[in-house]
Amino acid sequence: MLGYFGPAGTFTHQAMLSITDADGVAFSSVGEALDAVRQGQVTGAVVPIENSVEGGVSATLDKLVDGDPLMITGEVVIPVEFGLYVRPGTSLGDVASVLTHGHAAAQCRDWLATMIPSAQVTEAGSTAGAAKEVSDPASRYDAAICARVAGQLYELEELAYSIEDNPGAVTRFVVASRPGRLPERTGADKTTLVAYLHQDHPGALLEILQQFAVRGVNLCRIESRPTKTLLGSYCFAIDAEGHLADRRLTETLLGLHRICRDVIFLGSYPRADAQPPDVRRGFDDESFEEAQAWLERLA
Repeated sequence: MLGYFGPAGTFTHQAMLSITDADGVAFSSVGEALDAVRQGQVTGAVVPIENSVEGGVSATLDKLVDGDPLMITGEVVIPVEFGLYVRPGTSLGDVASVLTHGHAAAQCRDWLATMIPSAQVTEAGSTAGAAKEVSDPASRYDAAICARVAGQLYELEELAYSIEDNPGAVTRFVVASRPGRLPERTGADKTTLVAYLHQDHPGALLEILQQFAVRGVNLCRIESRPTKTLLGSYCFAIDAEGHLADRRLTETLLGLHRICRDVIFLGSYPRADAQPPDVRRGFDDESFEEAQAWLERLA
């Protein structure tokens, strides 16, 4: 059974339902969901890791490496579409207070400023939680910004839909499980890792990036995160195109291991968009194997 960052009615819940029809277990935070995987309460957890507007989800990036090892075994990308939902009988002119998650508020900022500029916006733990609160007749909030599934779940009326300022925005979710056998290589894969510097010095990040560049590995994402030891001490969370079974990725991780204080491998898994990488001449498996065979003939 899968767990997910709840409550029901969130985009994370929607992401989980795209993987399985079975009921999942909702957890109140990303940390609780991932710890439940570590403790064997669930086989895996669906958590958000990246938004196309707001960037990386810090809680997920930190909690994936904070504790017993976990492995990402899959990803899901969900379109982010928001609506304004109210208790039946409430009009747009009645809305003086809005409850929603901070990311949703940021993604609907222009619409709010244009349509209900005087409304007070308050942040909630989740968009679904906001919908649940607004559904209570005694709530002090007039409206919630949430996904349509949450508005319907709590029997609210939809005053407006697609109110996000960036149509086409998406959120990427990952499935985190206990370490085990890697998903099979598909040819359209992604590898996630976290690299730690030995020490800060001019060109330290460049040295890490060169390990990918000289082997023809393209990066999908790189984000610095504090190591939580000293001010100014950072590690780098990286998504790269390819699978650990690809020779170019194998060689890259060996290179990172040589120059980094630590490298945490978080998994190789199929890309949600099934888009294969553009592997340039000289960087496919056959080229690495031919080069190895050439070297062995020299000995």
